[in-house]
Amino acid sequence: MKRISNEDVRHVAKLAELDFSDEEVEKITPQLDKILDHVARISTVDTEGITSTSHVMDINNVFREDEITEPVSQEEALKNAPEEAEDGFSVPKID
Repeated sequence: MKRISNEDVRHVAKLAELDFSDEEVEKITPQLDKILDHVARISTVDTEGITSTSHVMDINNVFREDEITEPVSQEEALKNAPEEAEDGFSVPKID
């Protein structure tokens, strides 16, 4: 059973601001259909009696308490910088 059409793919692509050619839509549609079929099969699995988990392992809050310390000096902060510029880090320009 086909779950998604070429028009559905075009609609979702438009919402995602993607521009697919007709050939790409023809290729993507059956791939997405297989994914949706697999998700549908997974949703038929009986999960009655299985407790929900947010994480597979027991974890505790790993945050540490805030401690007031002396601030790092500018010299110390720039000590390992590959290059400095105007008393700060020098980074490549992004066009």
